[in-house]
Amino acid sequence: MDHLVLEKTPRLRRPVGVVAFAGWNDAAGSATAAARFLVESFSATRFAYIEPEDFYNFSELRPHVRFADGGKKQREIVWPANEFYYCELPELSRDVIVGVGIEPHYHWKTFSELLMRLFQECQISLVVSLGALLADVVHTKPVVVTGASGDPELQARLGMRSSRYEGPTGIVGVLHDCCLGHEIPTVSLWANVPHYISGLPNPKATLALVRRIMSLLDLSLDLTELEESTRGFESRLAEALAEDPKIAAYVKELEERLAEEEKISRESSDDLPTGKELVEELERFLRNRKRDPGQS
Repeated sequence: MDHLVLEKTPRLRRPVGVVAFAGWNDAAGSATAAARFLVESFSATRFAYIEPEDFYNFSELRPHVRFADGGKKQREIVWPANEFYYCELPELSRDVIVGVGIEPHYHWKTFSELLMRLFQECQISLVVSLGALLADVVHTKPVVVTGASGDPELQARLGMRSSRYEGPTGIVGVLHDCCLGHEIPTVSLWANVPHYISGLPNPKATLALVRRIMSLLDLSLDLTELEESTRGFESRLAEALAEDPKIAAYVKELEERLAEEEKISRESSDDLPTGKELVEELERFLRNRKRDPGQS
């Protein structure tokens, strides 16, 4: 059985792939929410998916039953999904593929190789993974988005460092290693989510990831909905802290400690640069790869 199902093969211009996976790599659902926002904003078209049968424990990640098309009689089973959408963007020099999925339970190597097949079929020129991690940060400050790349040339061009993390990894780490083996350059973007509100959806972190993608790809999107959600989120948190002196005291203590560390953090930050210079460097990188006959 071929688990990769291509519903169609779109003809795209040097597409950049943006992917996010629910699970260990997705604190507060921030990364997958960002990917879904891109799909909706682009009015993107689904063109591929991965059959879930061999990759999940369905007693742990159960399929859902629902009424089809809002009907009252016909029901359908909704299985865990890994879906891929393409977006043709005539205002840019390249198109975008967005993948939204769930970290698998089994057969990570096979799962990653399916992704490689898809990337190569679509001739993806760069893979950008979105993630979110729990960290000692406060919700009252701007969201820190860190960036890393396993590609030495891309590191140098965009002013990033390779990740220095050692320890357990998720499907994003495995995917980046697989891309390295197939000579597909990668960028990994991670939003830092306050650990004390990990159980809440975090539109502020989602907004930070979307803004970073917009900067990276030189996109212009309507962020009104996300910005309104973020304001509501911050307002609800302020009310909750006002009613819980213990948590409020913890947040204040954390703010003070982080303020002391801010200068050092700025000097050693892996934060991906933003703005026109980054976009121009990325464009040059992708153009050079396109011209190099040794690159796929």
